[in-house]
Amino acid sequence: MRRRTAARLGLRDRVLGRFVSAVTAGCAPDEMGIGPALAIPRLLAQHGLSVDDVHRWEINEAFASQAIHCLRALGLEQAWERGRVNPDGGAIALGHPLGATGARMTSTLVHGLRREGGDLGVVSMCVGTGMGMAALFARE
Repeated sequence: MRRRTAARLGLRDRVLGRFVSAVTAGCAPDEMGIGPALAIPRLLAQHGLSVDDVHRWEINEAFASQAIHCLRALGLEQAWERGRVNPDGGAIALGHPLGATGARMTSTLVHGLRREGGDLGVVSMCVGTGMGMAALFARE
């Protein structure tokens, strides 16, 4: 919701984060799991960011092998080792509620940024029809 709407409803102190932008990327339908590895670089380039500028990553785990491929393709192995990728557990642990996965991941991201004090976070997921999506959020 808009900040002024939150203020009008008395919720200004409950604003956790700000949506910055999102991008999508296409891939072959039979390779739908690699979508995050295509969308995230576009998102970072759009804002002049590197993977090191992002404090927290929520990357959907449609399958364990798909998540590992994306981490390697994006060069996020060290971020994962430092607990910055799916630190509360990914979809394999927390669930993959079709139609609500993005909302679940975004909620996990903004609450984690507030708890940890990080400034920027990225949510990304693959789409079964051969796409990837990535969104950038900033902590408030």
